Amino acid sequence: QVHLVEFGGGLVQPGGSLKLSCVASGTIFSITTMGWYRQAPGKERELVATITRGDRTNYADSVKGRFTISRTSAWNALNLQMSSLKPDDTAVYYCNTETNSTNTYWGQGTQVTVSS
Repeated sequence: QVHLVEFGGGLVQPGGSLKLSCVASGTIFSITTMGWYRQAPGKERELVATITRGDRTNYADSVKGRFTISRTSAWNALNLQMSSLKPDDTAVYYCNTETNSTNTYWGQGTQVTVSS
């Protein structure tokens, strides 16, 4: 099993920046992909960005050029650097991982609010 804990959410003004982090523990050697998802009130959870063991990244169109996903070489931490934040980025952000046994794990989520 993989246990995920997110950090770094909070309140930020439009145009500001925020960095989210996710610490992974457990069977991290089995991780194949890690990513960030978000869920705004009344909306479905959506992909924000993912990164694979080959460091191939994928971003939602809505965050391309503004968000950057990165990971530690040991796969024990995942980061999301967010800049030029917009009110539409307001959501609960979840860390996600998939393993080589096709299991999926989620963190508890961290709230990001973009408001003046």
